[in-house]
Amino acid sequence: MDPRVKAAIENAVKTEPFAQALGMELLELDEDHSIVEMTYIPEKMDNIYRRAHGGAVFALIDEAFETVCQTDGTIAVALNVNVTYVSSPEPGARLRAEAVQVNRTKRTALYDIRVTDQEGRLMATCQALAFRTGKPIPFLD
Repeated sequence: MDPRVKAAIENAVKTEPFAQALGMELLELDEDHSIVEMTYIPEKMDNIYRRAHGGAVFALIDEAFETVCQTDGTIAVALNVNVTYVSSPEPGARLRAEAVQVNRTKRTALYDIRVTDQEGRLMATCQALAFRTGKPIPFLD
């Protein structure tokens, strides 16, 4: 992976308002792999049932998807994202979304994404398909 692209994506996540609002942290990034973590904070992320809001878990999935999709230095956008919620995290759990590229063509890329807690318990699984535009990422210096 081009070190300039990696640095640009890492910096983009550090300054992205949405990622920062949820306390997301990009831990690993390479051409076919991304790991993003956040802590589940019930006061900010609960639904009406006092459990983790699916949108909070989806946001973590989407951040891992977003980062791994751009690793070739070009813009990729979501075509389809299919999430299966398996379990709800406990308050204060450290959630990890790990995205792995399964297949890539000139125009699309397919990823498997798993969300686990700090004990390795499965919270959600996802299969996501991206459209690869071929246009350079705009935040590459």
